[in-house]
Amino acid sequence: MSKSTKKTSDAEFLWQRNVFVLWFGVFMTGIALSEVMPFLALYIDTLGHFNKNQLSFYSGAVFAISFLVTAIVSPFWGKLADRKGRKLMLLRAAIGMSLVMFLMGNVTNVWQLFILRALQGAMGGFISNANALVATQTPKKHAGKALGILVTGMTAGNLIGPLFGGLLATFFSYRMSFHITGVILFLVFLVTLFLVKETPQIMSKDKNTPEIPNIWQHVPDKRLIVGLFITTMLIQTVNTSINPIISLFVRELMNHASNTTFIAGVVAAMPGIATVIAAPTFGRVGDHVGTARMIKIGFAVAIVAFIPTAFVTSIGMLMFFRFLVGISDATMLPAVQTLLSKKSPKEMTGRIFSYNQSFQSLGSVMGPMFGALIASKFDYRGIFIFSAGLIVINAVLFNITTRNSQLTTH
Repeated sequence: MSKSTKKTSDAEFLWQRNVFVLWFGVFMTGIALSEVMPFLALYIDTLGHFNKNQLSFYSGAVFAISFLVTAIVSPFWGKLADRKGRKLMLLRAAIGMSLVMFLMGNVTNVWQLFILRALQGAMGGFISNANALVATQTPKKHAGKALGILVTGMTAGNLIGPLFGGLLATFFSYRMSFHITGVILFLVFLVTLFLVKETPQIMSKDKNTPEIPNIWQHVPDKRLIVGLFITTMLIQTVNTSINPIISLFVRELMNHASNTTFIAGVVAAMPGIATVIAAPTFGRVGDHVGTARMIKIGFAVAIVAFIPTAFVTSIGMLMFFRFLVGISDATMLPAVQTLLSKKSPKEMTGRIFSYNQSFQSLGSVMGPMFGALIASKFDYRGIFIFSAGLIVINAVLFNITTRNSQLTTH
């Protein structure tokens, strides 16, 4: 074997190993971020004597604070990653999340949990840096495939997380669930440390210094881009509004049955299951009927899903309508990403997607807070009516935004 052939073979092995290791890391991060959904409110209920309104409020606040802090600190970690390297940021995120998750199993009051959830948000960035490292370390001809593999890791982690968390809490305890997850995240730190290789990327100051106002002037359809940001934010607001109290609602429907935590995990996973099943098919359909039209169809499906959910009387009905919510997500979210990609200048595509991620994080903050507020004023069922109303507002804003935009039907 010639030296050049061996060098090519080594390079091929390295980027593939990076993708494999980071897929595991992204998968476990997805689980860690979503596994608390089935039992977070129930865990908080063990940390004090709270009435229904207090429990709803604390659940919403503890759930949302992680996303709020992430939105604030992400730009700082991004700049540091450009200067110090993505692998260092991966290690920081993995060890930070590991310690914080483990400590969550030792809290004695709700404020300790609140602070640790805030620290979890501050320690975030594993997924964004994994994507950045793979994008810069993988040969361009394989970059799309590699990034697609990472996306499946995150999606699978978010999907399995509620089930995983529900099982851990059912067979062990709430506290042991955090301890086990912390140990697994420490394993992510170790495999990242020893198996991920990053070739330093030399970036010039000109490229590293964003001139956002100048670049933004060259975006041909600013109104549409901003409208899509808002669409993403409101979709995420609706998606997360039920998260903090989903276990409490399930417990109410099941009359405090012993397997509430596990069933809550199944219910929480239903939208993710539907999205994974339907997204590829709806993506192909969108290519034929038009991405904007797919988003409008998604709004209609979401309204059909949320209004009846307010009147469900059984877990089976709740699961069915939560599955429909996932179908609506499968029509809307890929279509929004496609429109952003089509309407963004190539030199600004990365920033456009990062801004969209920021708006999505804002939705993750607003959703739980709105949900907790509505639950405290109008009971848990009021959240679903509120969500349906928010979808109507989102649909109206989207129609106004796209009315004068140059959108083709394909």
